[in-house]
Amino acid sequence: MAHHLDLNQLAQHIKQWGQSLGFQQVGICDTGLSAEGPKLQAWLDKQYHGEMAWMARYGMLRARPHELLPGTLRVISVRMNYLPAEASFASTLNNSDLGYISRYALGRDYHKLLRQRLKKLGDKIQTYCSDINEISFRPFVDSAPIMERPSAVKAGLGWVGKHSLVLNREAGSWFFLGELLIDLPLPIDQPVQEGCGRCVACITICPTQAIVAPYTIDARRCISYLTIELEGTIPEEFRPLMGNRIYGCDDCQLICPWNRFAQLTDEEDFSPRASLHTPKLLDLFAWDEEQFLRITAGSAIRRIGHLRWLRNISVALGNADYQDNIVLALEKRRGLHPMLDEHIEWAVNQQLTRRVAQEVQVQSAQKKRLVRVVKRGLPRDA
Repeated sequence: MAHHLDLNQLAQHIKQWGQSLGFQQVGICDTGLSAEGPKLQAWLDKQYHGEMAWMARYGMLRARPHELLPGTLRVISVRMNYLPAEASFASTLNNSDLGYISRYALGRDYHKLLRQRLKKLGDKIQTYCSDINEISFRPFVDSAPIMERPSAVKAGLGWVGKHSLVLNREAGSWFFLGELLIDLPLPIDQPVQEGCGRCVACITICPTQAIVAPYTIDARRCISYLTIELEGTIPEEFRPLMGNRIYGCDDCQLICPWNRFAQLTDEEDFSPRASLHTPKLLDLFAWDEEQFLRITAGSAIRRIGHLRWLRNISVALGNADYQDNIVLALEKRRGLHPMLDEHIEWAVNQQLTRRVAQEVQVQSAQKKRLVRVVKRGLPRDA
């Protein structure tokens, strides 16, 4: 089949079609990811994957995309920007009354959108090749054990930064990745040079020190893992460090110098939903399960369920500045589930401890004022 096609021309068409479908960049690589296998195994051996059993279950299959779709010869890797124009990073993170949601989750769940676009790209390739023969292709967006970041790097979309995310010189890291496996021997693209140098900003800024070494994440310490992947109790040592982050964490991206060049998304589906954009924690905590399911329909947030949603918000409320109504709201949620009760108990204790500290601070300030008043009333030689 392939000798009847001008594969170089087809590769150029694929990149043009990809951009017309909303992808900011399209690259092509082979399926040779065997060099990544030992790295993945070493990471798994250290239990850095935590409770994500599926990471270990599929193991080295991730380094063999040709086994996911027999006959696969190439991986077409794509990226799509998701950063909204009104990201409101600082104004949300710096206000303990608000809940911070990772910017990728503010709009529609990206999985379906990217998969549909990749399917359309495959259909365009199929149509182009239809006079010659049938081709086989399959789109993936976090939907199977495939190493998307190493594939993106081999395809020239960027390099893996020390925070383990793919970085691009013209776009930073605020983009989604997707793959289209295909059985055509298309010409491959070349990797780009790494650009992190000696910078360790992401390692330094991580609230829980989850970046245990350059390019290595201990997921068990990562706020994204703790708020999204972890199903049970959040270890107490990490709760104060989570601040008001209730779904994911963007700190390592926020500090990265390359994100000065980040590009805003053109996709309306990635625009923040009003109910999730700079939301008040107490408002979110008041949602019952029906409200949670209705408001998060079509959102990535829905996958954690109402119980974990309340768990995460409980921790954030525990970290908030003291308010009587926070304690009242927490107390009203007791009894729903033992796991949630544990986090509520911790949060209430945090709030009460903060109230005592505030009272001590007020008393100290009043005492100092009283001393100054008394001193002003005494004779000069007193």
